[in-house]
Amino acid sequence: MEFLVASGVGVMTAAGIYLMLRGRTFPVVLGLAMITYAVNVFLFATGRLTLDRPPVLNGAEAYTDPLPQALVLTAIVISFGMSALVVVLALRSYLESGGDEIDVIGEAEVARRIERDGVSGPEARR
Repeated sequence: MEFLVASGVGVMTAAGIYLMLRGRTFPVVLGLAMITYAVNVFLFATGRLTLDRPPVLNGAEAYTDPLPQALVLTAIVISFGMSALVVVLALRSYLESGGDEIDVIGEAEVARRIERDGVSGPEARR
C-alpha cells in the first residue's frame, strides 16, 4: 500500500514539475495544482495508512494520527486560494499581452515601454 501511494506521489510531482517548466501559463497553473495535490497526498499518508480504524482509540493500541488530516485540510484551503490568485494573474497577463506564451509577455512589455518612453535597448528592459 505504501509503495502505491509513494509511486502516485512521485508521478504527480513529476507531472507537476514537467507542466511548470512549459512555456505557457495554463500548463504552469495545472502543474502548480498537481504539485499541491502531491503534497496533500504525501501529508495525508504520513498519518499511517490504516483501514477501518477510528482516528484515536483509548489505550496504547494502534491509531491513525489526526494531525496530518488537519494539515491536509489547511493545505487544501491554502492551495485553493493560491490557485485562484494564479489563475487571475494568468488571465490578466493573457488579456494584457494577447497570448499566454511566457516569452511573448516579456516582449510585449518591452515594446510597450519603448512606445511610451521612447527608450530602446537594455534600458527598456528595466
